Amino acid sequence: MRLTLETERLILRPFTEDDAEDMFYGWTSDPEVSKYVTWDTHQSLGETRQLLALWTEEYEKPERLNFAIMLKSENKLIGGIDVVGYLDGVNGTPIIGYNLSRKYWGKGYMTEACRCVLEQLFSMGYKEVRIDAMTENTGSIRVIEKCGGEHIGTDEMDIPSRGITVSVNRYIVKRKQE
Repeated sequence: MRLTLETERLILRPFTEDDAEDMFYGWTSDPEVSKYVTWDTHQSLGETRQLLALWTEEYEKPERLNFAIMLKSENKLIGGIDVVGYLDGVNGTPIIGYNLSRKYWGKGYMTEACRCVLEQLFSMGYKEVRIDAMTENTGSIRVIEKCGGEHIGTDEMDIPSRGITVSVNRYIVKRKQE
């Protein structure tokens, strides 16, 4: 689904293949960013281009929500946030994931983007959304807590491409009752 959302400081828009360089030099090649996500650090711009080609193809699926995060004040791509999957199929609970260029950590941008995507998902009828964060990713945990995330447990998750198992906190954010 191609959708554009806006907050006070951000524009959340569909990715395009033209975003590859900004992504690669902004975060996909940064091992400090990728250590907290399930994909490996990109070693080449070509890897990021391949990923974007896949993402832009997936926009044809109505359940696919994937946003490039643009900082209005700089007209710059600084990260991404998306529905990475659904528990119990596309009508089940959405699971969101996100990443942000390290230069923009700690400024409240991801909290703002996350709240916006949560609002969108709740307006689409979802009653709750799950967000996971590696237990050592304190910045992401703060974002989730600021967005109303309730800790529901901790699990181990394998990342086969790295040959590691990580500890992951699971959170649920529930739609507020009217």
